[in-house]
Amino acid sequence: MRPEILNPLFRSVTALKGVGPKLGEALARLVAPPDREAVVADVLFHLPSGIVDRRRRPGVARSPEGAVVTLHVRVDRHEPPRGGRGPYRVFASDETGEIALVFFHAKADWLERLLPVGATRWVSGKVEWFNGRPQMVHPDHVVAEDEIDSLPAVEPVYPLTEGIGQKSVGRAAAAALEALPAGLAEWQDAAWIERKGWPPFAGALARLHRPRGEDAEEAASRARLAYDELLANQLALGLVRARARRTVGRVRKPTGALCDLIRAALPFAPTASQERAIAEIAADLASPNRMLRLLQGDVGSGKTLVGLFAAAMAIESGSQAALMAPTELLARQHHAAIAPYAAAAGIEVAILTGRERGRDREATLEGLASGRIGLVVGTHALFQTDIAFADLALAIVDEQHRFGVHQRLALTAKGRGTDILVMTATPIPRTLVLGMFGDMDVSKLTEKPAGRRPIDTRVLPTDRMDDLVARLRAAVAEGQKAYWVCPLVEESEASDLAAAESRRTALAETFGPVVGLVHGRQKAAEKDAAMADFREGRTRVLVATTVVEVGVDVPDATIMVIEHAERFGLAQLHQLRGRVGRSDRPSTCLLLFRPPLGPTAEARLRIMRETEDGFLIAEEDLRLRGEGELLGTRQSGAQSFRIADLALHADLVEAARDDARLVLATDPDLIGPRGAALRALLYLFRRDEAIRLLRSG
Repeated sequence: MRPEILNPLFRSVTALKGVGPKLGEALARLVAPPDREAVVADVLFHLPSGIVDRRRRPGVARSPEGAVVTLHVRVDRHEPPRGGRGPYRVFASDETGEIALVFFHAKADWLERLLPVGATRWVSGKVEWFNGRPQMVHPDHVVAEDEIDSLPAVEPVYPLTEGIGQKSVGRAAAAALEALPAGLAEWQDAAWIERKGWPPFAGALARLHRPRGEDAEEAASRARLAYDELLANQLALGLVRARARRTVGRVRKPTGALCDLIRAALPFAPTASQERAIAEIAADLASPNRMLRLLQGDVGSGKTLVGLFAAAMAIESGSQAALMAPTELLARQHHAAIAPYAAAAGIEVAILTGRERGRDREATLEGLASGRIGLVVGTHALFQTDIAFADLALAIVDEQHRFGVHQRLALTAKGRGTDILVMTATPIPRTLVLGMFGDMDVSKLTEKPAGRRPIDTRVLPTDRMDDLVARLRAAVAEGQKAYWVCPLVEESEASDLAAAESRRTALAETFGPVVGLVHGRQKAAEKDAAMADFREGRTRVLVATTVVEVGVDVPDATIMVIEHAERFGLAQLHQLRGRVGRSDRPSTCLLLFRPPLGPTAEARLRIMRETEDGFLIAEEDLRLRGEGELLGTRQSGAQSFRIADLALHADLVEAARDDARLVLATDPDLIGPRGAALRALLYLFRRDEAIRLLRSG
């Protein structure tokens, strides 16, 4: 149960003074996800992104262009708009010169009361120089001389959304600070807080919502709150791990027979890092502890093969395995890639997605329930419905950041002591691994399968499009296949689709009927047909949106064109490039950009040209974009952070992990004095699902 002392922070935002239903609705959109009620704590954790410093008082004539200043002026005259059109100007002056205060759509009687002629006023706002004369358009503050104390010297600037302004958010934040309960116990180690020079929790929130313009003070407050959030996350991950370890796994005793048959059917030998990952998985399966392993591999490093060996080991020990993919397209591709090797080993493999219906689906469900089917490949539907397994020993999740702690917990309910192997689509930076998968052991695949050649990556401006199309026409005439990926347009599926369709039409004029199209709005059968046409050579150029980003495998495709490459993130560019270079034939990736390039886009394209190392690219992507954007709107299943930024606070992630491990080693049920305070921390940062895992929780 949530500690009573936190109840004021979990009331609706409309309980705050001055927040009615309409403002509450706008505030909720700003501070909370759409799937739950916005509460007071959400307002507290909606931190300012900057400040406005009003302490500069240079006088009218010495006010710099574009600067926010505060001026002490005498009101000289009003100049209403002629004929009722245009702005209303109020002229005021100090000993250094005259300034025009400019208002649009303001009522004359209101301005005359606010700025009566002959009165002195403090005005604060941004100064602009126009034809050699200073003006201030809509001053932020106008106060009488005896009210100067009400003018804030430093003001917070909040991120906003439609329908709500800075002053409304500021007033809500002030009311939320008033709701902070007195007597919250400190959950951080006293010596650690002192060493870092951090304020208490309530003090840190107050310093950020009521800034004083002291950079060091505000940096310390933000770091304190970031560490609170990171520690809550690491405790939750640690509790999930402890629960998984406590929910005793079963010792699996693979015979090696099925694995030997798969090896005999392979046309190549697994790489050294594949063999190492297979050995680590075998050791996990043979241990009485439940396996929680993350398999990180670069694009094209052979993660699916490692997953198949893991499944074979589970099946050898008399149980079943399931492989879950993020999309139906990828599930079907995994099934197609695995089926021949599984058949060689005598393993019955089924596919189960939203498309399977009727008798086929019923036969699959019967086979899973009876144990006849050893391995099933599917989408999220595998674990979110009433599908029953005879004995599910291993769940393999191909997750691409989409599979958070909540789903890992749900998965374990499908079998008795089910082992879990999670595979990432691209390498994840080390701090993200700690932040999101701190409960898991990690295996890495660092090599590509033998015989694959480096990809020649080139960067071209869009004004060389005609040259590119001519070169592509020659390549297609020689029998090569090419992907042409169209750009993201403001994250909108509809506009992505329009861009892809118009590009396909333009290319079809040059290439004729060999141009195919695949996009996210097609029905699954249409996507499958488009991919089959490309795979089997009926089409030679496949125009696509980023639906081909993950896992699509056409080994004889050798050219990847990415249009408006400057709009993509590094990890996404690397993932798209990985669709080619999957055979022993030379491959090319062409990154088309529209000049001029900004510094970040230029850095991305330079890194793509210089390296194919996905682990290096992942670290650079985190450095260039920061954690929030790296996880991105399209990879929304992940538990991201409200305050912590894994790019900025990498050192704190390590410290939080060590702290959480020490806490759980000495007080695994969080019942000591610090443990009880840490329970409050878990609730505050909405990691309270973890509390239910405590024996005494």
